[in-house]
Amino acid sequence: MLVRSATAPVSSGILLHPFTAGAIRHHRQVSSHHVTPAGKLYPVTGEQGCYTEGMHSIKEIFKKGPGPSSSHTLGPMNAALYMKHRHPQADAWKVRLQGSLALTGKGHLTDDILIRTLGPATEVTFDLKGTPVHPNTMYITALQDGEELETVQFVSIGGGKLEINGVPAANTPEIYPHSTMAAIRRWCKEQDITLDQYVDMVEGPGLNDYLDDIMDAMLASVREGLAAEGILPGSLKLKRVAKELHEDALACTDPDEIFHLLLASYAFAASEQNAAGGFVVTAPTMGSCGILPALIYHFLHDRNYSRAQLLKGLKVAGLVGNLIQTNATISGAKGGCQAEVGAACAMGSAMIACAAGQSDGQVEYAAEMGLEHHLGLTCDPVGGYVMIPCIERNAMAALRCVDNARLSRHILRVKHERVSFDHVVEAMNITGMKLPMELKESSLGGLAVVIPDGCDSQGQ
Repeated sequence: MLVRSATAPVSSGILLHPFTAGAIRHHRQVSSHHVTPAGKLYPVTGEQGCYTEGMHSIKEIFKKGPGPSSSHTLGPMNAALYMKHRHPQADAWKVRLQGSLALTGKGHLTDDILIRTLGPATEVTFDLKGTPVHPNTMYITALQDGEELETVQFVSIGGGKLEINGVPAANTPEIYPHSTMAAIRRWCKEQDITLDQYVDMVEGPGLNDYLDDIMDAMLASVREGLAAEGILPGSLKLKRVAKELHEDALACTDPDEIFHLLLASYAFAASEQNAAGGFVVTAPTMGSCGILPALIYHFLHDRNYSRAQLLKGLKVAGLVGNLIQTNATISGAKGGCQAEVGAACAMGSAMIACAAGQSDGQVEYAAEMGLEHHLGLTCDPVGGYVMIPCIERNAMAALRCVDNARLSRHILRVKHERVSFDHVVEAMNITGMKLPMELKESSLGGLAVVIPDGCDSQGQ
């Protein structure tokens, strides 16, 4: 059984009315094809971005672990833990990384986490010539007394999740009977409940405790980042700026500027912790782990929102992230940064809109804007590090979340929304498949090829 980083158990079923087993069977589509919101018919294939029958718990979206990457650090760590559990007698290991794991594994500390997890008798090979079955493919071989015990293929599909020998490793049930925002909102309207209440009814007891723990970890990542100084690890020699930016914010006299700089400093703080290999929370990935923590810290400490308000918002954020992962991808190696920071911006926008008491329609609109205006965003980390442009990009997206939540409160009063959240998820998935490999977490294109490692903007 896969050893997962999430510490709380996932609900084994839907316990609360009105989600009886019969209701679930009635509301699920059972054919092998589904019609998307845009009217296209696609086969049900899960990770390929099609509309599936149900969804797993939102607990799978929020997981704690070491940075800097959920697909390149947390996923490989989980793969190593799986192999250690499967072969406790092994005294040596061989790991072969392919695709994006090989191209950016050094900058993402993939080899470091594998050696730390499996032990010093671990040989890691970066296979740049092989043809991977997926951009994040690895093979781990267990050895004892020089003899091979077993070789297992792992695919890190994003958010720390794995496929093992072509089979999804998650052993958790699909507890959600719906897998599109449209279907969820129809159900909520029929039952006269809100999106956060829908999450409560599906998830059952234990969700609040789980998300309370997640919120604590998010807040801790911001606090620790604000206190840290110095240079981030790696050849870029990038300076931490969160603490100084926070001090500048406190020295401002313009209230609007203070709020903007404070929020940005919090996003820098959590993202810098991630880049240093610190303990962070996937939201939905580690590459985008600065956005939700920054918003929670800011609205809790600077805007006097209650923890209960933000907890409601976090539930809806998890639902939004779940919909994106189910119907598209949250992996930068598959969808570019639109799948990471774009997804996080959608989640954060929905979270703040919900916490502010907006309607489900307004919450959906906030989420839709958060993702729509990141469509086509590339993943081109300089030097393979989750630093440039990742850290600053988290801060920019956090600021956009506030703008989206502000706009969503008013714009539906003056116009009919033609673009749904489901439309944008579908568009993001199609766009991600069209993006070239060089712009999807390979460091072979974009900023990664025009900015030399270790140089500033003047080339020094």
